[in-house]
Amino acid sequence: MDVKEAVKTAKQYIDKMFADEGIKNVGLEEVVFDDNEHSWKITIGFSRTWDEGIVAAMKAAGGNGRSYKIVCIDDDSGRVVSLTHRTVHPAY
Repeated sequence: MDVKEAVKTAKQYIDKMFADEGIKNVGLEEVVFDDNEHSWKITIGFSRTWDEGIVAAMKAAGGNGRSYKIVCIDDDSGRVVSLTHRTVHPAY
């Protein structure tokens, strides 16, 4: 699996898993290949529609109001093996 396939798989997985939540502004944030686990760790960021009011307040406080998820994909099978939350702390 090449990096473009891994990113496409991760975005499609996020779209499917969060379809009921009205996510938008879905975008690639980070790509890491883990040689030990032979897997891709793709970080995808997105916004939820119900966060729109909170986003302005978070931006004012130094945050960005986005959610970040790490999609782990097995390189050999192309199967998603996990979905985890990525906490991002604001830089001061």
